[in-house]
Amino acid sequence: MTALRGRAWTFGRDVDTDLIIPARYLNMKTAEELAEHVMEDADPTFAGKVKPGDIVVAKENFGCGSSREHAPIALKGAGVSVVIAKSFARIFYRNSFNTGLPILIAPEAVDGVKEGDELTVDLATGEIADVTSGVKYQAQPLPPFMRELVEAGGLLPYLKQRAAAS
Repeated sequence: MTALRGRAWTFGRDVDTDLIIPARYLNMKTAEELAEHVMEDADPTFAGKVKPGDIVVAKENFGCGSSREHAPIALKGAGVSVVIAKSFARIFYRNSFNTGLPILIAPEAVDGVKEGDELTVDLATGEIADVTSGVKYQAQPLPPFMRELVEAGGLLPYLKQRAAAS
C-alpha cells in the first residue's frame, strides 16, 4: 500500500457515532448513501467538501457511542482514507478495521495539524507528514495483519480472499 495523501479535516473530542452518521439515516444500505450525510450534524457542509483521500483528524474518544458499523462505512464511503485521533472508542476501533477503514493513534499529530493541511500517511511505518507545515509525526505503525484487512477492504472480503486461496 502506498502512502495516503489528503487534506485534513479537524474535529474535537468525543465525536460519537451519531455525529458521524445520524441515526435518522441508519435505514440507508450503501456506503454511497451514508456518505451523503456523513458528519452532517457536526458540519452540515462536510459531505459536500470532503474529497477522496482526505483525512479526518480528531481529539480523544473518536467514535464513541453506539456500536454501529455505519459510522466507519459512511466515512469510507465519503472517501476518507484514514482517521487520525488521540484515541478511539473501542468498538469504533474494531468496526473500522472490520470495514476496511484504517485508523491511527497519533496525539502529537492531532495537536499539530490544522484544518486544510495537506498530509501524507504511511500505514506501514506510521509516519505522518504535514506537507503544509513540513512537520513529521510518528504514529504506531499498523501491524501487517491490520494492513491486510484494510487492503482487502475489511474482514469479510479478507476472509473471502483467504477461502478462495485455500
